[in-house]
Amino acid sequence: MADEAPGPVTAPGVVFLVGLPGLEDALEAEARAAGFAGVRRVPGGVEIDGGLPEAARANMVLRCAVRVLWRVASFRAMHLAQLDKRARKVAWRDWLSAEVPVKVEAVCRASRIYHDKAAAQRIAKAIADAGIRVAPEAEIVVKARIEDDLCTVSLDTTGEALHRRGHKQYVGKAPLRETMAAGFLWRMGFDGSQVVVDPMCGSGTIPLEAAEIAAGLVPGRSRSFAFEAMIGGARPEIVPPQRAPAPRFHGTDRDAGAIRGAGENAVRAGVADWCRFACQPLSELSPPEGPPGIVLVNPPYGARIGSRKPLFALYATLGQVLAERFAGWRAGVITSDDGLAKAVGLPLAPSEPVAHGGLKVRLWQGLVAPR
Repeated sequence: MADEAPGPVTAPGVVFLVGLPGLEDALEAEARAAGFAGVRRVPGGVEIDGGLPEAARANMVLRCAVRVLWRVASFRAMHLAQLDKRARKVAWRDWLSAEVPVKVEAVCRASRIYHDKAAAQRIAKAIADAGIRVAPEAEIVVKARIEDDLCTVSLDTTGEALHRRGHKQYVGKAPLRETMAAGFLWRMGFDGSQVVVDPMCGSGTIPLEAAEIAAGLVPGRSRSFAFEAMIGGARPEIVPPQRAPAPRFHGTDRDAGAIRGAGENAVRAGVADWCRFACQPLSELSPPEGPPGIVLVNPPYGARIGSRKPLFALYATLGQVLAERFAGWRAGVITSDDGLAKAVGLPLAPSEPVAHGGLKVRLWQGLVAPR
């Protein structure tokens, strides 16, 4: 079958930051604040200009990114033989070591090449013939996306997803991911200076994330990344600012085991001096001393933990406690159930839905007015 003028194999010089669907705005704002060049929002996340050094820094410093893909090649491919030929022109040995195995994943959309597995096999064969071992359980992943006959090849520089910060060993039931907590804190206007209270804190994700932001600690400091096994993938040296926040990040929960786990997580994260955890029921919640701040809570939704009907009383109690004791505070409630959110009884406005573990959740937020 003859080639159909597919064009050359090019290196895009682009890094793609995979975002949480519905929180791309937070990721875009974070990438701009971090000083990355060419920041632009695209479907599924944010693009920045650069190569492996920029991808490495993004992995280390960005809190709202899910993973970081480095675009290394782009070319037209109308059929599998053409895909094979062009894949062999990609400079695999410039980035991938013969001693480190890789695996290949492919997705085909609206293209004449429509079989994902066959496309992945052709690219894997080209990589193997370049002297690089291909293995199904390898940590380094080569991702190919064929859309409208354009094949874009990326290297996953992250490895394990970025919400796994590396210092949180205790995890409660149906936990909020750190990436989502960071995005919702941003959406509520948190800049590191406000008090943050989570009255159903579980493993402590929201207070811990807030404390780390306030202290200027980079989220990737406690873990390793796939880019470290790539050629030229040096871990960037990032000197954190010397900031020592006051102890203004509070988590309460009625589960004593969760509170113990949250405290241990805070120690491992290096933020224990700035967090306060207490085992108590929601009815005993009271604001800490000082000016009003932010209450952000991720209550049960009824979709995965328990049933929905008894939760109406829980949400109503939350609203009553906030109205009676937290006037002037900004309140945020994360839930997948609009009816439960309205049961809070406060004038909370919903955000766009955000994908979370197969559910669509919203942040309902607003200022608590005195009664």
